[in-house]
Amino acid sequence: MAASTPFGYVDAVRALRRALTFGINPSLEPIRAMAAELGRPQDAFASVQVTGTNGKSSVTRLIAALFEAHNVCAGAYTSPELHSYTERIACGGVPVSEVMFTAAVGEALDAATRAGVTPTEFEIVTAACLWAFRECGVEAAVLEVGMGGRWDATSVVEPTVAVITGVGLDHTAHLGETREAIAADKAHIIREHSVAVLGPGTVGVEVAFHERVSAIGTTALVRAVRPAGAVSPVAEADTVRYTVTTTPEAPDGATRVDVAGIFAAYTGVEVRAPAYQAANVATAIAAAEAFLERALDAHTVRRAVATITFPGRFQVLGRDPWLVVDAAHNPEGATVLARAIAAAWPDPVRRPTIVLGVLADKDAIGIVAALAPVAMRFVCVAPESSRALPAADLAAVVERVTGTRPEVAESVAAGVEAALAGSQAGAVVTGSIRTVAAATAVAGR
Repeated sequence: MAASTPFGYVDAVRALRRALTFGINPSLEPIRAMAAELGRPQDAFASVQVTGTNGKSSVTRLIAALFEAHNVCAGAYTSPELHSYTERIACGGVPVSEVMFTAAVGEALDAATRAGVTPTEFEIVTAACLWAFRECGVEAAVLEVGMGGRWDATSVVEPTVAVITGVGLDHTAHLGETREAIAADKAHIIREHSVAVLGPGTVGVEVAFHERVSAIGTTALVRAVRPAGAVSPVAEADTVRYTVTTTPEAPDGATRVDVAGIFAAYTGVEVRAPAYQAANVATAIAAAEAFLERALDAHTVRRAVATITFPGRFQVLGRDPWLVVDAAHNPEGATVLARAIAAAWPDPVRRPTIVLGVLADKDAIGIVAALAPVAMRFVCVAPESSRALPAADLAAVVERVTGTRPEVAESVAAGVEAALAGSQAGAVVTGSIRTVAAATAVAGR
């Protein structure tokens, strides 16, 4: 902002919230114009772009952690945040300060004014992120795509590595109504000199990524991450394999995985998370190897992965009774969560209560159907969002799917209290990032 104009963190947040009204813009022109005004900060570092229906935040954090552990100064850009916008931009494994975030947003807004564009909230934060990464001296930026790939603001970069964790049916109004259409949109993050890493969730739609590589006449390489024994869409020499050797038997348990990379093997990699994170660990190792073009240090990999946390992803907030939050917000994510619940609570008669709050544009029926087999009961809530599905409407969905009328709570906090009071096995709060954020705030009081 202009030097004479006072501009603080509160002002930055207000500006971003005002920009939310501009919705989603299917164009790269605004972000390109803003980046040009900022002196193309994306040219100051190499980039890894991560897209996917589920798992992209976890993979982004894992890749950045592996870079840092191997003495590569990394930036991580994730979204949305749980509590503070500053969580979206991390340098060296630490979110930027409010002072840095404010300066970055101010620079982005000034760039938009000079360029004569009206950016969306995500475009502003993306431009701010790129500016902050340059200011922090980042060597490798790991950027989580907001949605899709073709028109996402993060696609202003030319990624060295393009990661697609998986493809499911989400954001269908913008990306298409089939997995094939959504895959084709996500495939646009693959650029001329990228190494494409196809995560395990791309099974069945791999052709879209091969077609992208062929269409751009590129020298890009394609690698795939698949469980041991599964069919691979690429040559075995270009396939990263993983095997889960230990799974958690409690909500705070660990998963152990062996990964056979392109350049080396990494055995006994332990992540304190459900077994679904094994695929993300393997995908992150594949991406880090591709970026560095060499083997990683196995001991360093084990140390880095063992210490990483995943805010809002099967995060344990309480132990007596158990309180777990997970930001699963679509049927695919809910199915993965259901498997994690079944493993963490192996006794089928002592399963947790599900506190569920979803947004109105999500597949509530699919989410409930996925969670019903592992839920002792449901408590329905509405997160604080203009897009929230009313709790009473969600309760009607639960009753339709399960045949049982669930409890309805007036807030997420009240829902958590009701769930814990009525369940010896504890509670899992899920359905949206906003539902999880509210529960996390309650647990932190």
